[in-house]
Amino acid sequence: MQYWLLKSEPNVWSIDQQKKAGFKGTPWDGVRNYQAAKNLKNMKKGDLCFFYHSNIGKEIVGIVEVIKESYLDKTDKSGRFVAVTVKFKSYLPKPITLENIKNNKKLSHLALIKQSRLSVMPIDSRSWKIINNMSKI
Repeated sequence: MQYWLLKSEPNVWSIDQQKKAGFKGTPWDGVRNYQAAKNLKNMKKGDLCFFYHSNIGKEIVGIVEVIKESYLDKTDKSGRFVAVTVKFKSYLPKPITLENIKNNKKLSHLALIKQSRLSVMPIDSRSWKIINNMSKI
């Protein structure tokens, strides 16, 4: 299993909307950055992803699970980009802010800090555990 972080502006698509989508999940589409798209292509069914509210909140608020691996993104008329389907798994007991992540030296290597505009990024298992522990999981 691999771990990832997916970023979404909560006024566009929030963790609450993801939860309401139910067990069928929803496509994670609209990604037009080639590096982020490559990350989507590397996702496997069963992988877990932190759900990060960007711009408003700037915090990890929950966890979603990949339930369908990459396929052509129906919102991309060029046919070059992919989507995956994710379903809500859980809220974090305590959201983890970007400021908290930046203040933890063990997380300074994360793409969330180094490549802040990237919308889909891998998270190593050690960092996954650290962030979960920060949230009291």
